[in-house]
Amino acid sequence: MTNDIKYGVSTWLWESPFNTQSIALFPKIKGMGYDLVEIPVEDPELINGQIVKKALEDNGLEAVVCGAFGPTKDLTHKDAAVHQNCFNYIEKCFELCNLWEVDFLAGPMYAAVGKARMLPLEDRKREWDLAVTNIGKVCAMAQDHGLSIALEPLNRFESDMINTAEDVMRFIRDINHSKAKVLLDGFHMTIEESNIAKAIKLVGDKLLHVQVSENHRGIPGTGLTPWTDFAEGLKAIDYKGAMVIESFTPEIKELAGAVCIWKILAKSQDEFASLGIEFLKKTFK
Repeated sequence: MTNDIKYGVSTWLWESPFNTQSIALFPKIKGMGYDLVEIPVEDPELINGQIVKKALEDNGLEAVVCGAFGPTKDLTHKDAAVHQNCFNYIEKCFELCNLWEVDFLAGPMYAAVGKARMLPLEDRKREWDLAVTNIGKVCAMAQDHGLSIALEPLNRFESDMINTAEDVMRFIRDINHSKAKVLLDGFHMTIEESNIAKAIKLVGDKLLHVQVSENHRGIPGTGLTPWTDFAEGLKAIDYKGAMVIESFTPEIKELAGAVCIWKILAKSQDEFASLGIEFLKKTFK
């Protein structure tokens, strides 16, 4: 399977937000043996796309673009102006995808991350239907750019809408658009799924992208993630996309607080990345 999977790492492992100067990470990432870099676009205005494109080419790296969706970019908000702000942001992300020759935009773009509430059923249905409508519009935008979107289920502490592979597949059926696909993140899966292999098989050919870390957000191979099940599921669907390590640095306090990283997960972030790719290449061979 190693020959079919490209390995990547998110720049969130070292810093936030990604900006033009973040290209200084690229030589190190390439030197560790990674094929691609996942770029979380928190603020498109901080990024000179042409400079990043040249840096990717100079370092022989491909890119994946991941969106960041907070309260001001919430497609389930009661205010349509917030929806429009999110659409405008997604449009800029699509433009970066096109510039960097990336086929899809990834992330939990259906609602703001952190909306985890006990809602009445009628309110939950209203938000679901609103998300379906608005993500349908995003799919049309993606199609205009020749792209797809990869929708990410989040754990119950970060979203009350889409937590599992079953949830995201139901959401995609309701959207009913060919450009709606899936991102699965092993961290969230270890919290929400009863069987990771079955979850991957359920998504099947809708799976465009995979993110991994440990169940505690640490270095792959140091926790409780059932990696054999992970490999079984990806092999069963003949997955040929990327596998990206996504974790976060405790040095950026705002980011660490948002994802609840209170402990040091490695001696250094470089060690995290180096040991992580070593483990993945051994496991998914």
